[in-house]
Amino acid sequence: MKKLFKFWFVAMLALVLLAACSPERDGNNDPKENEQENNVEENQTNNSTNETEEISADKPEKLVVWEDNDKGVGLDDAIASFEEEFGIEVEYIEMDMASEIRDQIRLDGPAGQGPDVVTLPHDQIGQVVIEGLIAPIDIDQSIVDIYTESSILAQTYDGQLYGLPKATETPVFIYNKDLMSEAPETFDELFDFSKDFADGSEQYGFLALWDNFYFGNSVMAGYGGYVFAEEDGTLLAEELGVNNEGAIEGGEYIQKWYQEIFPSGIIGESGGSAKDGLFQDGDVASVMDGPWAFQILTDIDMDYGVTPLPKLPNGEYPETFMGVKGWHLSGFSEHEEWATKLIEWIANEENSKIRFEKTNEIPPVKSLIDDPIIADNEGAQAVAIQSQRAVPMPNIPEMSEVWEPMAQALQLIATDKSDPKEALDEAHSTITTQIELNHSGD
Repeated sequence: MKKLFKFWFVAMLALVLLAACSPERDGNNDPKENEQENNVEENQTNNSTNETEEISADKPEKLVVWEDNDKGVGLDDAIASFEEEFGIEVEYIEMDMASEIRDQIRLDGPAGQGPDVVTLPHDQIGQVVIEGLIAPIDIDQSIVDIYTESSILAQTYDGQLYGLPKATETPVFIYNKDLMSEAPETFDELFDFSKDFADGSEQYGFLALWDNFYFGNSVMAGYGGYVFAEEDGTLLAEELGVNNEGAIEGGEYIQKWYQEIFPSGIIGESGGSAKDGLFQDGDVASVMDGPWAFQILTDIDMDYGVTPLPKLPNGEYPETFMGVKGWHLSGFSEHEEWATKLIEWIANEENSKIRFEKTNEIPPVKSLIDDPIIADNEGAQAVAIQSQRAVPMPNIPEMSEVWEPMAQALQLIATDKSDPKEALDEAHSTITTQIELNHSGD
């Protein structure tokens, strides 16, 4: 009897264990399907957990972003998805990017009332880094690689990355389709067109503010000039190229246009408004200008076209200065890891695309250059292509010593008061002296 009971007990125990180990069945579901579903759910849970676990810092209740005036609308969707994903409230405050943000963080940051993330023009990076207003960010290379190389270079100072790019702008070629049927491919063609178009009248085939170094440098750089030499992503303030052989050749080409094509009224501080007025009045067929001009031309119902700049006589494209607006980590944030995660989130491909739709500011995201949203937008496509041929404005503090001497040199060249070599040699000497005086301790 004991043996029969023992046999029965073992058999029942085996059945219980088999039942406990077998997969649950729901109706006619295949056990393999249930196993796959369980694995998918587990992977999704792990992915969501890993997204958060990679950040060791405690979650803050709120993160604060300082955004440019009238651009917050481009953040709304990104913030909503970030809050849903991570459960952290994000607030943005709008203020003028060019000066107010930098000045205000100097006051609010040390007082503990500043933001976690700020937007700034990239040419301010060197100075704000020296002041400790922003901090370097630690971003995986796979994320960095989604942006154009030049836009990442613009966010880099002294070999370290200080932000992710959100928008880029650079001068392009804009033409009135009622006066010019198609854009020329070369400046030689444009020069000949301008000669014929004027024909003794007060009309001009092309105008550019080449006495302004922001615009004029594109010609000199296209011939081989440069501002500062670069080594491994670091700009060398002691090595200037503003008067090298290429820069001088570019200066000579600039002088030719002022001697034979451009009117004297577009030189100096009032040159920009004079150029804009002539173009908007229909007295100029084409101009070199930036994307900031598009809206005004649309408002006056001009039928205009936009392309990258034509080739120079040496077969090279002008190397325009590029401005890059970026997202930066405040040097005073108490939530560096989460603020960095927010920067990655609002600057990613999806949110960059949404931001472009809302603000028309062109993101330097590689994959979006061929996306129909930009590829089918003539102005945006022209800026995107020209940006790939552009160089970031130097973001080191020494650049502040360059603008005025170079403007003076270019105005001497434009007014035919100086030989290009003489004017650029003098500018080089002045810049070198000012850097030694004002930045020797940097």
